[in-house]
Parts: sequence; C-alpha cells; structure tokens
Amino acid sequence: MTTVDTPAIGGIALALRRLYFVRFVFAIVWAALLFVTMSQLGPLSIALLVLYPLFDVAAAIVDARSSRVTGPPRGLYVNIAISLLAAVGLAIACTSGVPAILRVWGAWAVVSGLVQLIVGVSRLTMGGQWPMILSGGISVLAGGSFFLGASAPNPVLTNVAGYAVLGGVFFLVSALRLGRAAKEN
Repeated sequence: MTTVDTPAIGGIALALRRLYFVRFVFAIVWAALLFVTMSQLGPLSIALLVLYPLFDVAAAIVDARSSRVTGPPRGLYVNIAISLLAAVGLAIACTSGVPAILRVWGAWAVVSGLVQLIVGVSRLTMGGQWPMILSGGISVLAGGSFFLGASAPNPVLTNVAGYAVLGGVFFLVSALRLGRAAKEN
C-alpha cells in the first residue's frame, strides 16, 4: 500500500520525507569524511564514529515529535536509548581499537535494525516504508558482518562507511516514495 489515508498521517509523511532527505545527506557526507579519515584512528575519525549514533538520536527525537499524532512512538524511544548506548559504547571502544569499534557498531546495527523493522511495519499504511523495512533487515545482517570483520587479521572501518551510504540511499528512496504517496491523496 502506498497511500496516505488521513490528514494526520499525511502531515507525518511530509515531516518524515524532510527528515529522510536530511538523513540521506548526513549519511553521505559522514561516510565521505570517515572514508577520508579512517586510515588511522585519530580524533576526527573517533568524533565521526560517536557522532553517527548521536545524529540518529536527534533524528529519532524529531521523528517521535512528528509522529505523536498516531500514538506513542515507543519504537522510536527504544531507538533513542539504543543509539545513546551505542554512542557511549563507541566512545569507549575507540580507546581499544578497530575490532572493539566493529563489535559495538555491529551490536548497534543488529538491535537498531530490528527496531527499524518494527517501526517500518507499524507505518505500512503511511506508504514509503518498504525501503525502511528492507534497510532494517539489511542492518541486522550487516551487524553480523561487522562482528565477523572484527575478528579479521586486519579489521578496517571501510564497511562502516559503506553501511552509512547504503542506509542513506534507503532514506532517499523512502523520502521519494513518501512524496509520491502524499501526492496520491
């Protein structure tokens, strides 16, 4: 279903569309900066690694505020807590090296991917949510690959940057689909 069936949901769809465009741009810029700085784990790459889940917190807060019309956004509150824990975990993991970072990032990807799946399914009537559902599923799989990558002889953060780009693309696709769904009504 790709229709927005009430004015309240239509307003939420438009707010999500704007948010998803912002998340797309952030993910692309963030990934490019991480790719440029990841040759060594330094202050800028560490700041970027901690910033990503903090941006996710801010985006979930914006999403929760715009979604209150349809009921309490419990999944978004869970996502806020998970992302805050991930930011703290990454700040600590950065003192231990790339394998620890990949393990924390992997745990965050798995848990937040499951939450994204649940939130996406609960918003199916709004339209434009299939990319978010697929992204949640891919996030769960990617989280597992980050765990495996942490055990590699020379673990790298390249996959983390790729993960952000793919997530950004899913946000872009969802934003475009939400715009189309809103126009259909």
